[in-house]
Amino acid sequence: MADINTYEEKIRLEYDTLELQTLLSDVHDEGDVILTINAGAGGTDAQDWADMLLRMYVRWVEKKGFSYQIIDISEGEEAGIKSVTLEVRGEYAYGLMKSEHGIHRLVRLSPFNANNKRQTSFASVDVIPLIEQSTDVEINSDDIRIDTFRSSGAGGQHINKTDSAVRITHLPSGIVVQCQNQRSQIQNKEVAMRALLSKLVVLKELENANALNGIAESNKEISWGNQIRSYVFHPYTMVKDHRTRHEVGQVADVMDGAFDGFIQAYLHFKRESLT
Repeated sequence: MADINTYEEKIRLEYDTLELQTLLSDVHDEGDVILTINAGAGGTDAQDWADMLLRMYVRWVEKKGFSYQIIDISEGEEAGIKSVTLEVRGEYAYGLMKSEHGIHRLVRLSPFNANNKRQTSFASVDVIPLIEQSTDVEINSDDIRIDTFRSSGAGGQHINKTDSAVRITHLPSGIVVQCQNQRSQIQNKEVAMRALLSKLVVLKELENANALNGIAESNKEISWGNQIRSYVFHPYTMVKDHRTRHEVGQVADVMDGAFDGFIQAYLHFKRESLT
């Protein structure tokens, strides 16, 4: 009987793996990813929320056996972070994490409010594939401005302080990338150029898709009405994805990196929306 159960479990795992691979069939799905979190409306609470999301994603990455490095971070004045960008490397990292792209809403009793009032905070998560080489996009040295500066922020657990941070501005598009977490200016420049190439490739793909479909991509405000997912800590506990309607009550588990159910629901939702 034990052998039968073991065999059934093996077959189930193989089926789940094959099903996941069919869902992850877009051009960049197998590759690595650049993830950026920005605090939105909500002040210190929003900056703390951005930091909580960072921890959630790091815990998920660790559980998957993936690797990550923080390439840029801006600390909050009182607590949390204003923004953070990290590279995540692992099989199908982009395909799995693309479900997280959008605005995430938090509802809780604020630890930063003297009256402990309920507070709603927002943070945006930007997910793009990490692209290290491209035959379609070439970066002309005349089109970029490179500035160096000393890394800023409170430091601490997130960042190794350096004196060789790099900011690159792509003049035709206005895209700005920066890296301050590497040990040398050369390394920071290499990472920043990698991020710039990734953004330019995605921009070109969006422009081509919009030209074919007659649509335009718009940047949504990081505030009410635009969230893809809500995390409620009070007066009850629930995490709900507003696209797929998938929800769970174990918010603590989700914040500890257990949100694969939301990824699966999104991938099925995306496939069904295309059929």
